[in-house]
Amino acid sequence: MKIKRGDLVQVLVGDDKGDSPRKVLQVLNDGKKVLVEGVNRVYKHVKRGHPKSPQGGRLSLEMPIDISNVLLYCNACGRGVRVGFTYKADGSKIRHCRKCQAELGAVSPPKARYASGA
Repeated sequence: MKIKRGDLVQVLVGDDKGDSPRKVLQVLNDGKKVLVEGVNRVYKHVKRGHPKSPQGGRLSLEMPIDISNVLLYCNACGRGVRVGFTYKADGSKIRHCRKCQAELGAVSPPKARYASGA
């Protein structure tokens, strides 16, 4: 999966387009949608006696957006970038920036069959 919970992403569409990088709170629907902090906020009207709002009123919530509308943020490039995958010499799989080849985090632990020079 290219985007995981806790990653910084840049939003490509909507009112929050081009803003500073935001944190991914949750990945939904088998990686098809993401919940991004402070993006796509809506009001939900709740009746009195609701656990989150006993007096009732309006709750401001974040709603999911499609994963195609965000790019993973690369600190080296300073912008959202496309992601590639490679295996390191010890056999672990990592994500990397397609532009500057900077490492963006591990995907899987080392596996002997992917280790080079064995």
